[in-house]
Amino acid sequence: MFACSNCDAQFPKWAGRCTECGKWGTVVDENGQETTNKFQVKSKAKAAKSVPIAEAAKGSDPGRVATGVSEVDRVLGGGLVRGSLVLLSGEPGIGKSTLVAQIAGTVPSLYVSGEESAPQLAGRFSRLNLNASGVNFLEALPVETIVATIEKEKPSLAIIDSVQTLVSAELDSVAGTPAMVRYATSLLLDLAKRTNIPILLIGQVTKDGAIAGPKTLEHLVDVVVSLEGDPVHAYRLLRTMKNRFGSADEVGVFEMTATGLATVDNPSARFLEERKNVAGSVVAAAVEGSRVFLVEVQALVEKASYGTPVRRASGFDQNRLQMLCAILSKHAGLKLGESDVYVNVIGGLSLE
Repeated sequence: MFACSNCDAQFPKWAGRCTECGKWGTVVDENGQETTNKFQVKSKAKAAKSVPIAEAAKGSDPGRVATGVSEVDRVLGGGLVRGSLVLLSGEPGIGKSTLVAQIAGTVPSLYVSGEESAPQLAGRFSRLNLNASGVNFLEALPVETIVATIEKEKPSLAIIDSVQTLVSAELDSVAGTPAMVRYATSLLLDLAKRTNIPILLIGQVTKDGAIAGPKTLEHLVDVVVSLEGDPVHAYRLLRTMKNRFGSADEVGVFEMTATGLATVDNPSARFLEERKNVAGSVVAAAVEGSRVFLVEVQALVEKASYGTPVRRASGFDQNRLQMLCAILSKHAGLKLGESDVYVNVIGGLSLE
């Protein structure tokens, strides 16, 4: 069987384009069937006993693990819930490994890495002036070995960098395939629930900014957070996409420095500190999650050099820009149909 790595649609044979989501080059061979697991219902299974919710809730609060990074704790609703599976995604070079290293520097952790070697990780901790005494390193071995190691060592936090590098000794599939990602994530989710250990997964993204792997990856995990920003600029946004234990619409602001990601206490002041009051520049109030930021938005309108006018936006939705241009042309009397329009949000921010 073949499956789309973007939407998880199934196909009996390979195709260059997924007919469900329209993406090109995402249909891959699942390369093997997933092994039988304990969740499969057998033909002569016995009935289980249900438990009243009111009774199950008594004294069952799992509690949270503080990460030591105030903005991360605020975005997650107070820290990492014990027994939760958290997925952190972001573009290459955006600062994912830096952020998890800062968390590992304060929480006793088992760091499983398929991206870096032990000396490379030690060098990262040294450059960031982080305390690595509570961090144990493990190479990205088969996921079954990783599960057994976590069960034996029982760290306060397990970090997997990244889920796309995991392989299995039981499943005949290569790293990064939809079947492999689903299988490994299912094992880690079961481990987190059984041991009450929070597990932080790092996920890679595609060129379109979507999380690489099957869509079921996002459904399996408890929390999905995304680290966003322009690698050229210093500011980063940590945005919750899904959160079973708190608000799914929170945003944290960081600044990349020589010693890691620093919390920005007053984002509006930082975004506007170099602003010059010139034509084509305005201050706009942008709502991101439960917070309101003041940001500088620049616009340039120029007579079109060619027959079809150009619309370009950086940090602003392209479709919304098209709609605003149409409204201004219709109701404000502006002849934008003959002009190129450029919009830029200062600071490398991406406004929803």
